[in-house]
Amino acid sequence: MPLMPEEPQIRESVPGPRTGSANGRTAQAPRPVPAPGPRPAAPRPVPARTASRATHPGPGRPGASRSAAPAQPRAPRETARIELIPASTQTALDAADEVVDRLLDAGRTPGDILVLATGDPHPWESHELSFGEESYWRQHDEGGDVFYARAGAERASRRAVVVLAVNGGTDEAAAQALPSALERAAAELIVVGDPERLRALVQPRRTPGGERH
Repeated sequence: MPLMPEEPQIRESVPGPRTGSANGRTAQAPRPVPAPGPRPAAPRPVPARTASRATHPGPGRPGASRSAAPAQPRAPRETARIELIPASTQTALDAADEVVDRLLDAGRTPGDILVLATGDPHPWESHELSFGEESYWRQHDEGGDVFYARAGAERASRRAVVVLAVNGGTDEAAAQALPSALERAAAELIVVGDPERLRALVQPRRTPGGERH
C-alpha cells in the first residue's frame, strides 16, 4: 500500500530535474517494482507499434523500386547524338579514317568504335576477311580494336560510337543503313557522306498521288 502514493511522484520526477540525486535514486528503485504491473507494460507495446509502423515503409520500398523500374526502358529511347561529315562517295572512307583518328585522340578507346560502309568494304575489312570469317568475327567479339564491317552486317553489335561511311551502294541500301547504324550507336553516330544525298534519303518520298512514304 505505501507504494501507491509514490507512483505519481515517479511520474513527476521524469520530466523535471527538480528532485535531488537522492530522489533520482529512489525514483529508480520503485521502477522495477511496478514493472510486473499492467501500467509499465502499457508503454512497452507503444515502441513495439512504432517499430511495426517503421516496418510498414519497408514493403513500400519495393513499390518505390517498381515505380523506378519503368525508368529502365527510357535508356533505349535516348537517341545517340548525330553528326554529319561532308564527303563525296569517293572520299567517304578516307574521311571516316580521319574521324576515327579524331575519336582516338579525344580519348575514345578502339573498342568503342564501329565503322560501317554502304559501298565497297574498308581495306581493313578486306584484309582481315582474307584470313577467314571466323578470325574476322573473333576480333569483333573480343571488342579490343576498331571494327570495320558492311552496313548490312547483322552480326555487328552495338558500340558507343558508330561511323557510317556512305561510300556507295543503292539509295535503298543507304536509306536502310541510316536507322540501322543509329540503333547500333549507344552515344554517337557520325555519318560521312554527301549531304544532299543524305538529305534526300531521310526526307519522306512522295508518290504520284501525293502520299508520303
